[in-house]
Amino acid sequence: MLNAVTIIQPQTVIRWHRTGFRRYWRWKSRSRGGRPKIPEEIRRLIREMSLANRLWGAPRIHGELLKLEFEVAQSTVAKYMARRGRGRSQTWKTFLHNHSAGIAAMDFLVVPTVGFRLLFWSSSSTNGGG
Repeated sequence: MLNAVTIIQPQTVIRWHRTGFRRYWRWKSRSRGGRPKIPEEIRRLIREMSLANRLWGAPRIHGELLKLEFEVAQSTVAKYMARRGRGRSQTWKTFLHNHSAGIAAMDFLVVPTVGFRLLFWSSSSTNGGG
């Protein structure tokens, strides 16, 4: 029987562990095919078409690309279209001014009495507008 003792530095074990971990995750995240890459020129064309024709949606741009013999899915067209920024929304002050006639407030309060019964109390106020 062979009895062998090897002294290994802790840094060596840590290096081996890190190397193994790195190799495992590199193997785990390797490319296994998938959808083909969309060429940059088609992505640029989709963006330009969506910027030039603001009323066109993905179905219309997809149809135009098919006429130009570009085989692209409609979901891909939607993905690469230029994003439209949201318009400015009203402020809270404007909202409260516009809806002041219909705003109501109510407070509920539950108080235990000396006899350990619950006393329910509510108050409400309605803003009459103005």
